[in-house]
Amino acid sequence: MQTKDNGAVKDLTVGEPARLIFYFTLPLLAGNVFHQLFGFVDTLIVGRFLGVDALAAVGCTGPLMFLMLGFVSGMTSGFSICTGQSFGAKNFDGVRKSAAICIGLSFIASIILSIIGVAFCRDLLIAMDTPPEILEGAHSFISIIYGGVIMFIFLQMLTNLIRSLGDSKMPTVIQATTLCINILLEPIAIIGLDLGIPGSAGATIVALTLGNILCILYIKKRVHYLHVRREDFKFDKEFLTEHLKIGLPMGFQSSIIAIGAVVLQIALNGLGSVAVAAFAAAHRVDGIAVMPMMSFGIAMAAYTAQNFGAKQFGRIVEGVKKCILMSCSFSILVAIFNIYLGAEIIELFVGAEAQQVVEYGRLFLIITGISYWALALLFILRFTLQGLGQSLMPTIAGIVELIMRIAAAIFLVEWLGYLGACLASPMAWIGGLIPLAISFFMTARKLLCNEARIK
Repeated sequence: MQTKDNGAVKDLTVGEPARLIFYFTLPLLAGNVFHQLFGFVDTLIVGRFLGVDALAAVGCTGPLMFLMLGFVSGMTSGFSICTGQSFGAKNFDGVRKSAAICIGLSFIASIILSIIGVAFCRDLLIAMDTPPEILEGAHSFISIIYGGVIMFIFLQMLTNLIRSLGDSKMPTVIQATTLCINILLEPIAIIGLDLGIPGSAGATIVALTLGNILCILYIKKRVHYLHVRREDFKFDKEFLTEHLKIGLPMGFQSSIIAIGAVVLQIALNGLGSVAVAAFAAAHRVDGIAVMPMMSFGIAMAAYTAQNFGAKQFGRIVEGVKKCILMSCSFSILVAIFNIYLGAEIIELFVGAEAQQVVEYGRLFLIITGISYWALALLFILRFTLQGLGQSLMPTIAGIVELIMRIAAAIFLVEWLGYLGACLASPMAWIGGLIPLAISFFMTARKLLCNEARIK
């Protein structure tokens, strides 16, 4: 399926599953790490050049960013699953029509979310009991991010469309280029132009804009499957509904999880700016550390969608088994790295003199690191079910994660302080994994039975 006119588009329905998944995951992993480095760079530059209070101000917006951007990421991933299923079925007209629907829905979502986000972000920060000394900085940062959310939505949508056709390399190149632009612009905006925290947010939006331009140019030149025509925008109620049935639950699922993060952030804010800064810095490190597990999960969504469209059900089950082995192995290696080098990484954000921040951050990385195995399984099973077009059980798992994080915020932070906040994510991962494991076991049996009937 790989041709000169179609970049690195790849058919995932043929070939050895473990090899396909592994090599699809590698550039995906690099791309996801680059994506997380956006937040890492923001936090690092702000913390080092503007101080701990500025670090806390940017850090406390994390749950609000996750609330909206998590919805966007889940929604666009869901839409592109329909694209991947059409590609696996060799329905190339359906691929173009799916891309047209993704463009239209992403545009509508960006307008709605931007208006709501800018209008209510300050009220949300106040409702979260954001400390007064960091409120204005937090508001200036998140309002700019929300105002430019259209750039994030379209970059996510375009890269997801490219990945759904089996190309995980070019999205990585585009994300890496975007990050490099961001790294160059942030110090200029913060230090050179003396724009402070707003400069950090503005630089990110400019970098995302340039990333979108790169995506469009690549699709126009190399991926003719995504060359949408005017007639592809013709209203198709059934196909539109199919996209919404997968995309919206995946988006809301991410938002449900984010609500738990918001509640946890409220509890953290009550512990003071040192705890907030430590959690923010450690969470940035953790965000990069979990990328191998997330990348294997996202790879399974593309792999599953194409094979489901091609009715290769046995390959899906085989792929899950081999992906679990690979992802859990990575989770152990990453955990060891975080546990032994976490303190040194935290020092990059605040300097060695802020020892309480460093110790708090190190505690978070140790507790989450020993629980990465559960996250690895959760990602694989969730994305596989979503690749099959199932949304109910992943949503239920998201609700369980929400309950666990709220329980940690209400009870554990009250009893154990900062330690209670560190336990929130492991509790959520294990809780969410249980319904996903039950659902996948039942689904796998049905898939293998269907495979036997077809043969």
